[in-house]
Amino acid sequence: MSGPFRLEFERTREILSRVLPKPPSVVVDVGGAAGAYSSWLSGLGYEVHLVDASARLVEEARKRSATLTKPISSLRVGDARRLPQEDGSADAVLLMGPLYHLPAAADRLLALREASRVLVRSGVVVTAAISRYASALDGLARRLSQDPRFVKMRDRDLEDGQHRNDTDDLSYFTTAYFYRPEELVQELESSGFQDARVFGVEGPGWILPDFDARWEDTTLRVDLLALARALEREPSILGASAHLLGVGLKR
Repeated sequence: MSGPFRLEFERTREILSRVLPKPPSVVVDVGGAAGAYSSWLSGLGYEVHLVDASARLVEEARKRSATLTKPISSLRVGDARRLPQEDGSADAVLLMGPLYHLPAAADRLLALREASRVLVRSGVVVTAAISRYASALDGLARRLSQDPRFVKMRDRDLEDGQHRNDTDDLSYFTTAYFYRPEELVQELESSGFQDARVFGVEGPGWILPDFDARWEDTTLRVDLLALARALEREPSILGASAHLLGVGLKR
């Protein structure tokens, strides 16, 4: 892991530590990929069940799990809109990628309702989203406006959040939906969750051109984390984070 992804990972774990029920609660990690969060949570004593649409990534997670002192409890290939788990079987559900990989609002709501189905009463859902303004800020930091193909993508992102990469440049990401912070709250509430709230993960520090040097400096790293923490619930700047976390409780 390199660059601002380190800030995202550190801050996401920090927020999860505050909003998840205590171990040994049951957590379903939907879109868990190669198991970065599942492995960490298993090590903390949670009973974790990983689900991902990619058989390749589930196999990577399985290999990682085999090296752990406390392995991931189960790993399955599955769709966030049709989870294999039973009703009321989880204390918490993580949707750390599915929502922004589902460009249609109807599919995102299906995934949220599935999360609600498998949660116990008063269970917690945590959803990751990409900010509507992430590509604009990234382009500003990396001077990407010199590429007219990027400008076309950026302008569409700002207009309707529907990100489409029609180029061969993988750094421009893939098909996705980019959220305004208030939209994440609206989707959680529309799916029946209460006490919905949104956290900005990175704050504005992720766009700094000398991010890596600052992260390697202990004092400056503490400053990056402290600023992100201080601004995480400030409505006027939430969208400056590349990633958002939405949290809600099942009624």
